[in-house]
Amino acid sequence: MKKYLAVFTGNTAAHERSGWDKLDDADRAARQQKGIAAWGAWMEKNKASVVENGAPLSTTKRTGLNGITDIKNNLAAYLVVQAESHEAAAKLFEDHPHFTIFPGEAVEIMECLPIRGR
Repeated sequence: MKKYLAVFTGNTAAHERSGWDKLDDADRAARQQKGIAAWGAWMEKNKASVVENGAPLSTTKRTGLNGITDIKNNLAAYLVVQAESHEAAAKLFEDHPHFTIFPGEAVEIMECLPIRGR
């Protein structure tokens, strides 16, 4: 089995497309509860594949040759899964609540490559 990093992304267009901000407080709370339940069901269904539960991501700082700066990106959360192939890992996230219920954009999945010499 190979390990894959799944990065949940979000952007303004996806947020607007979801209609999230047009919901009244009661409807937004109901949708949020539905999303939390669906996410939990996804985690339970795929628990054999989940290596690390991950977490939501906060604001970003970048450190580089120009020092430390505040930046904005589309990263919203992450988790690590294991699967037989890249395609199999990607299929785990089809119809995920991140973008079917919540106002997320997508889930990007990339293989965690081994470090040579270890």
